[in-house]
Amino acid sequence: MGCERGLVAPAADGSPLLTDHYFPCAQGEFPTLLVRSPYGRGLPWSPLYGILFAEQGFHVVVQSCRGTGGSGGAFHLWRNEAADGRAAVAWLREQPWFTGVLGTIGPSYLGYTQWALAAEPPPELRAMVVQVGLHDPAAYFHGGGAFHLENALVTGIGMTYQHRGTVPFLRAALRLGRGLRGADASSVAGLMGEVPWLAEVSAHPDADDPYWRGASMAAVAERLTVPTALITGWHDVLAGQALAQFGRLRRAGCDTALLAGPWTHHSALQQGWPEVFAESLGWLRAHLCGDRSGLRPTRVRVHVGGEREAWRDLADWPPAPDRVNSWFPAPGGRLVRQAPAGSVPPASFRYDPAAPPPSLGGPLVSRGAGPRDNRALEAREDVLTFTGEPLTGPVDVLGPVAARLRLTVEGGGPADVFARLCDVDAQGRSVNVCDGLVRLRDVGEAAEAGREPVEITVPMGSTAHRFAAGHRVRMQVSGGAYPRYAPDPGAGPVRVTVHNGSALTVS
Repeated sequence: MGCERGLVAPAADGSPLLTDHYFPCAQGEFPTLLVRSPYGRGLPWSPLYGILFAEQGFHVVVQSCRGTGGSGGAFHLWRNEAADGRAAVAWLREQPWFTGVLGTIGPSYLGYTQWALAAEPPPELRAMVVQVGLHDPAAYFHGGGAFHLENALVTGIGMTYQHRGTVPFLRAALRLGRGLRGADASSVAGLMGEVPWLAEVSAHPDADDPYWRGASMAAVAERLTVPTALITGWHDVLAGQALAQFGRLRRAGCDTALLAGPWTHHSALQQGWPEVFAESLGWLRAHLCGDRSGLRPTRVRVHVGGEREAWRDLADWPPAPDRVNSWFPAPGGRLVRQAPAGSVPPASFRYDPAAPPPSLGGPLVSRGAGPRDNRALEAREDVLTFTGEPLTGPVDVLGPVAARLRLTVEGGGPADVFARLCDVDAQGRSVNVCDGLVRLRDVGEAAEAGREPVEITVPMGSTAHRFAAGHRVRMQVSGGAYPRYAPDPGAGPVRVTVHNGSALTVS
C-alpha cells in the first residue's frame, strides 16, 4: 500500500481542499473510494479507510471538507458539501489512475457528504456505504422539538478540534466533560462559544425555518438509483435516520441493504468493526468489482438484543408484524395487557426544568451511550414507571415503538414528555431498550388547567429485542433527560398527569 499525502484539489469556490491518496502496490486498474471528512484525515480515517481498503484493492481518496483539516475556505454545516463533492469528482477525472468507477464510504457526517454528492450523482458513482450516517441536520439537533444539547456540543467540539491534533482535542474533550457534569448555564454557554455555528443551530428549532432550507437530504433517497448499503446500531443516535432512508430507498426501488447491530454511534466502528467492515467490503466489491460472493442472501440483517442475543436475517424492515402489542399504564405503577376501566388517573409527576431528570445511556454520541441500569433514575419522584407482570414466555419486539399518552399539564406549558422502554430482569435490573421525547408547545388551555386530557404520541424509535420469559416490560415517563435535551427556556415547573387511555405500542 502506498500513499500520497497533502494533495490539493479545488473546492467549488476554488478553495484548496487537502487530500490524501492511498493506493494498492500492485499492477492493474482499481476502483476508487471517496471519503470526505470534516474531522481531519488522520485517525481513525487513515487506518480504517485509507490503509485497510487500499490493501483490499481500492484507490482511497480521503479529503478534508472546506474549512477543516487544513483545507481552505470556511466550514458550513451543510451548504458546501454537494458542490464540493462534485468538484472532488471533477478532480478525480483528471487523475491518471482513476478508472471512472467510484464508490463512497464513511460514517456520521461522512455519510452526509455522501448523500450530498448523491443529490446529483455523477455517472461514475456506482455504490455508497453509509455507516451510522447523517442526512438531516435539523432532525439531529432538534428532533422532537427540543434542542439535543449534549449531542450538539459533542459534535461541535469534535468538528472544531479533532483535526487540530491530539493535545488540543483532548483538552477540549476534558472541558466538555467538566461542562456537562457542571450542567449550569455558564458552563454550557462557554462550550457553545467555542463553536460559533452552534449558537445559530440552537436558535432555529423549527425544521421548516428558512435557515434549514436545503439541509435535509431525505428526498435524495426517494429518487436514488445508486446501490446503497446502510449500517446502524440500535443505540446509534442516527439510527432513526438510517431506517427512514432505508424505507425511502425501498419505495424508490433502489438496490439497498440494511445492517443494524447492538452498537452505539462509536462502538459500530470499534467493537462492531468486524461486521461493519465485512458488510462494507462485500457491498463495494459487488457493485464496483463485480464480485458478489460477499453479499448475504437477505436484504436485512439485524441483531436481536436481550437475554439470548442473536443475529437474524430478514426480507425487509420492519418485518410485517403478526400483530401490534399494547400495554396500558394502570394505577399502582402497573403495566397491563387490557385497558383499565374507570376514570382514576394512573399517576402524575412534577417536573422542574431547574432540576430535570438526568440523562442516562441511550442514543448519544458521547461515551455514556447505550444500555444502562436505570434503577437509580427510576427511584426519582419525577420519573414514573409502569411495569408488567413477569412474562410467561419470550416476547419479541421487531419494529417501531411508541407511547400514546393522554395527559393534562398543570402550571402552564410548555412541557417535555420523555418515554422509555426498559427490560427488567429477575433481579430487578432495568435496562433501557429505546426511548424518545416530544416537546408540547401548545397543549391547550383545558389541558393546561388539568381539566381535559390531550392525546400525544411519543415516537421511541425502533428496536429488535427479545424480552425473555420471567422478565418484565417497563415504561418510563418523565419530563426530560438533561443534558441530552435542553429544557425549554420559557418553561416553568409543571405537574403532568398520565390518564387512562394511554398505551405503550410495539410491533
